[in-house]
Amino acid sequence: MGSQTLLGLVVSRYLLIRTPKRPINDTHLNVDRVRGRRRKAAMHSPSQLRRHVTGFLLRRHHLHIKSGHRYVPRNGDDQKKDNEEKHMFLYKSWGQHILTNPRVLDAIVRKSNIKPTDTVLEIGPGTGNLTLRLLQAAQRVVAFEVDTRMVEILRKRVAEQGLEDQLTVICKDALKADFPHFDLIVANIPYGISSPLVAKLVFGANPFRSATLLLQKEFARRLLANPGDSEFNRLAVNVKLLAEVEFVMDVSKRDFLPCPKVDSSVVTIRPKAEVPDVDLNEWCAFTRTCFSKKNKTLGATFKHKRRLMELWRLSNLRGSEKENEVSGCNYDCSYEDIEEEEGNESDEGNGDPSPGSEITEMSSFKEKINGVLKSGGFGDKRPSKLSGKELLQLLSLFNQAGIHFHDQAQAKAKPRNI
Repeated sequence: MGSQTLLGLVVSRYLLIRTPKRPINDTHLNVDRVRGRRRKAAMHSPSQLRRHVTGFLLRRHHLHIKSGHRYVPRNGDDQKKDNEEKHMFLYKSWGQHILTNPRVLDAIVRKSNIKPTDTVLEIGPGTGNLTLRLLQAAQRVVAFEVDTRMVEILRKRVAEQGLEDQLTVICKDALKADFPHFDLIVANIPYGISSPLVAKLVFGANPFRSATLLLQKEFARRLLANPGDSEFNRLAVNVKLLAEVEFVMDVSKRDFLPCPKVDSSVVTIRPKAEVPDVDLNEWCAFTRTCFSKKNKTLGATFKHKRRLMELWRLSNLRGSEKENEVSGCNYDCSYEDIEEEEGNESDEGNGDPSPGSEITEMSSFKEKINGVLKSGGFGDKRPSKLSGKELLQLLSLFNQAGIHFHDQAQAKAKPRNI
């Protein structure tokens, strides 16, 4: 069969498939005759014919391209690696989303400013897309990975590149394990552990030069928020006490496999050279109390009857050496505002002191707190509008009045655990 005959059959098949079904009447027949002549005339154009035949053959052989995915040329090794990723079951509870866009991976490594003598810490290396690039830029990479399947693929890929001597894989939970020495951290952080991991890095004992982290976009916005922003919260206050946070770039959710529901952002955290002289347990307990209702005035927060009663009774239980310590909250730097946990609290009912001396002591305790707020002009101010410097000033005023937000004796007996 000649090529022209084969081409004619393909075109006829395509036109037959594309022709819509309509009720047969004289009007439609006349219209169809006119449209048929126009279609045949258009098919004589080489460009039109090439486009229609190509489209038909693509559908014939099911060569579909998934929408939303960018096409990037791959060599044989990358194609094999991509097939391994597609056939691997990923755990949603572990936040396993593999970054596959090579341009984004290269940009992250470039923005990290890695030196040839650096030791890089990576949390959740996955199948090694970022790890291979880090090994080429740094002297050594220490990777924490809990999924043994990922570890097997990672080691295999690194061995194929002859870089296995530069990689140390630790199969432990990064939140529970002690970090070895490292110069900087570069990682695609699982969404579920972003808050405690950032707290462990910033408030931990390991010094480092910078941390370039790929985070959920909403979480990154909270981390970057400034006083007055709607996203401003305890996480931003606590982190910015000790470090500077810089926005690097946004990353589309289409650059991951599987595709998550939200976009991501890359930020860089750099510890400050000089930090305020403040007890970190005291500071975090204080910010937790203030930001329990971040949009309420501080006067209203510290006037809440039930809370005042609980804190006052707690201070009495601590004895004479712990008098006026009004919190005792465990160290917690998570970014979620706790006002959703507390719900709508009422000033009525629970928490009324018993008749007698307790009423007098409670009133005196309340007046002391109000006096501190008025002396600094903080009574009508809201935590979400206050800078870190202003919050430090308020904490200093409370401490000078003998009001503390953390058990100092307990802090000395038990080291701060993040």
